[in-house]
Amino acid sequence: MERAYVRPLRTVLFCAGDQPDDIRRGLASGADSIVIDLEEPRTPFPESARVDARRDVQFLLSNPAKVGEPLIFVRIQSPGTGQTLKDLRAVMGTRLTGVLVPKVQGPHDIHAIDALLSCTEVDLDLPMGRTMVYPILETAPALRLAYEIAMASSRVAYMGGAVSRFGDIHQAVGYRWTAEGRETLFLRSKILIDARAAGIRYPISGMWGGDRDDEEGLRGWCTDLRNLGYYGMMIADPFHIPIVHEHFSPTPEDIAYWQELDALAKDAERTGQRAVQGDANQGEGHIVHIAHVGSARQNLEWARGLGLVP
Repeated sequence: MERAYVRPLRTVLFCAGDQPDDIRRGLASGADSIVIDLEEPRTPFPESARVDARRDVQFLLSNPAKVGEPLIFVRIQSPGTGQTLKDLRAVMGTRLTGVLVPKVQGPHDIHAIDALLSCTEVDLDLPMGRTMVYPILETAPALRLAYEIAMASSRVAYMGGAVSRFGDIHQAVGYRWTAEGRETLFLRSKILIDARAAGIRYPISGMWGGDRDDEEGLRGWCTDLRNLGYYGMMIADPFHIPIVHEHFSPTPEDIAYWQELDALAKDAERTGQRAVQGDANQGEGHIVHIAHVGSARQNLEWARGLGLVP
């Protein structure tokens, strides 16, 4: 399946859709992306409040975009509610990058949102297929069918293992949250592989469930996610943005190493001589193979996407 190029997102910051000031703070926060929540920004959230929230969000998104602002997603109501079009009519436009689809049950939900987006894009004279889909995998069927969900539409651009201390996915699985995260390691690993197999370039994890001021816990969580293969995570607090960006960005040393491998490969191709890096004590890393070069170039693409390499 051919998917459009997407930017790596280190932070996906949630903002309450019924609080315009919260959305404005999110837009100025420095996050890579924000999610304006129209599904359940608070409890209770009656239809009268939802109507007001749609109107306020529509007004905000009608203003011109600012240079360097985060990508904007909106969490809408799922197709099974019958309310999705009301949300889409309020938020669709040139500033909207995509929609988060909650409580996905299977590929049929993605087929439905794809059709609704296509119709709305035509109605609003927007380019067909421009609006991305970000499924939230927080039900047991969605966890089981993550690959099929990702393959249900070329609009699916971002996806990953949703994690919550006490939210919908807790209800679906029944685990007890711990700071170490062993209880969700299988879920995060399984969905990561499903996403990558489906061509999702930059999988994104769910949130840190610990205390806001537990910097050590957050850093450990970010490190584990990046080591596993995630490129970013959902967050609920702008306070966490600098820490999360630090952990989901390559270091200058990483970039220099990848650039060296790329240069060694180009020299080897020109001279026909075997490429080596460092000394034999490095083991696998000493003899430069095409797989190493491919990994380096893929990582440099990630760094370029973050604006860290020209």
